[in-house]
Amino acid sequence: MRERAKRFQAQADTLRAKADTLQNKLNQLTAQINILHTKIDINNKKHEKLKSDIAANQKKLVETQDILGEILASLYIDDEISTIELLASSQNIGDFVDKQEYRSSIRDQLKTTISNIRKIRAKLESDKASVEAIIEQLQAQKNELAAQEANQRRLVSETRGQEAAYQQLVSDAKSQIADAAAAQRAYYASLIAAGSGNSGVVGSFQYWGWSGNQGCSGGYPYCGAQDSHADPWGLYNRECVSYVAWALAVRFNKYVGHFSGQGNAYEWPSSAPAFSNAYRVGVPKAGDAVILPASYPFAPIGHAMIVESVSGDNVLVSQYNFYGTGEYSTMYIKTSGVVFLRFPPAA
Repeated sequence: MRERAKRFQAQADTLRAKADTLQNKLNQLTAQINILHTKIDINNKKHEKLKSDIAANQKKLVETQDILGEILASLYIDDEISTIELLASSQNIGDFVDKQEYRSSIRDQLKTTISNIRKIRAKLESDKASVEAIIEQLQAQKNELAAQEANQRRLVSETRGQEAAYQQLVSDAKSQIADAAAAQRAYYASLIAAGSGNSGVVGSFQYWGWSGNQGCSGGYPYCGAQDSHADPWGLYNRECVSYVAWALAVRFNKYVGHFSGQGNAYEWPSSAPAFSNAYRVGVPKAGDAVILPASYPFAPIGHAMIVESVSGDNVLVSQYNFYGTGEYSTMYIKTSGVVFLRFPPAA
């Protein structure tokens, strides 16, 4: 269960990191959307200004055309007067020429003014169309980013939810560990109180001659507070499995692979073959691992031991944490009720 809790915690940590990465991406998308909002607002103001300018330009064009109409009407009236009459009404030739030039000048100025106004209007209409295209483009970008943002929020929410689910699994596993450990301690306490703490029978498993706890000894190097750190095989220190993995690798020169979060004692019959090429044997010898399957409350997550010597069906084993105290001890067991695993030699 400790290994299960460790796996769950590792998965929760991975999901937290993933969620943080997704949140960073979400923050970037939100920032980009805010920038687009600003650009759209700026272009909307330009659009409104251009609409206002176009309206003013149109008004000016109408006014100029009205003026031109009045002048043309006046000129038309003048055109009803023949050149001889106009010349006769003029005091001299110069006066006649001035009148003609004035009429031509007014006509040309108004034509130029109207032409300029129309050019300005065309330019304003073109600018307005360009701004509208920009706004449409920005809006499309905003909509696309908004869709990405919504999807990103969903991913963040889902990942946070998965993390929470794994954290709950971690909590549940730790609670189960605590309950199992409490039941195990109570069971061992009852054995000791009954005077049978150094021997017993659980199902077909038999043990006797328990040496008693001998602290952090037996050559095992990963001392300190129990479960305070993991050993090179991914197992918590001063647990039975950590001691056996160390003894196999260091004392008996066996190959022991990393257990990848599947190192509880009850998991060894499947995980040791998968990660270390271990295999079951019927007749044990020194250097074999011994696995007691899970048996509540005696060994809620199973128990691992290392074979020191064999005499018939009597096997001397060494171990850690037999009574749940994280200490070294030895005892004898029968070959019944357990699984023997043989690990290949280290290369």
